[in-house]
Amino acid sequence: MTDNSYRLLVVDIDGTLVNRHGTISDEDREAMFRVRQAGVQVALSTGRGLQATMNIINELSLDSYHISFDGALVSHPSNREEIYVSPIAKELVRQMIDVAHRCRVDLELFTVTHYFVERETWSTEAHRDFFGVNSTMVDLREIWQRERILKGGVVPTSPEEKARAADFCSQLDHRLHLSRARTPAYPGVDFFNILAPGVSKGKALEKLAAHLKIPLRETIAVGDGTNDVSLLKTAGLAIAMGNAADEVKAIADYVTLDVDHSGLAAAMKVFL
Repeated sequence: MTDNSYRLLVVDIDGTLVNRHGTISDEDREAMFRVRQAGVQVALSTGRGLQATMNIINELSLDSYHISFDGALVSHPSNREEIYVSPIAKELVRQMIDVAHRCRVDLELFTVTHYFVERETWSTEAHRDFFGVNSTMVDLREIWQRERILKGGVVPTSPEEKARAADFCSQLDHRLHLSRARTPAYPGVDFFNILAPGVSKGKALEKLAAHLKIPLRETIAVGDGTNDVSLLKTAGLAIAMGNAADEVKAIADYVTLDVDHSGLAAAMKVFL
């Protein structure tokens, strides 16, 4: 360990910790263990819902606070403590459903415990097979009033679906926060996250650091996607993966190797 001034490490999952095979390399797994042994707290930060994050949390035995839903929730899953949550207002959820139906878009709605859809799609299969999350099929118009929705999702795969998704997003852009996430397992597929206004991974990091009483200058963030930009801008040290988007690399303090070459572990050798 070369620098004891950092006390919190925040790590994106897909494209940073988890590679295109859906696995964590032995080098990255060992690096996460060594960082924690050195007394640095580790938090995951992901656009995934909490359900889709639990397998990684359990695999790495990370009994701590984590950021999920692209920043809409900061929680301690083992005891269900929520230190920050920003759900989408119910009226906005209703509007989102109406726009999705008009645009013929397959909208997905996420709560802490459920993944709601109206029909089987490529995305429901990917969530089941890759993320380990089963969908609950409902008429979304029947649940918006009773459920606390933390994130909406749209995952277009064909040119026609992408055109309809663009129309859908353009109608909501001024009312909600839209972000885009990717995973190396499905190159070229955009996972559009729809969030309450003001939600971001960066704001979530501010809430987490304040709760832990750790100054932001003593935090490190590692990411690869455009939805990680606010996270990296907020952290004391910003590390971009070698496979990161150019705009992510542009704001990083350091660019490490790509995820398939254990860039996370390589960066930890330099800074922790």
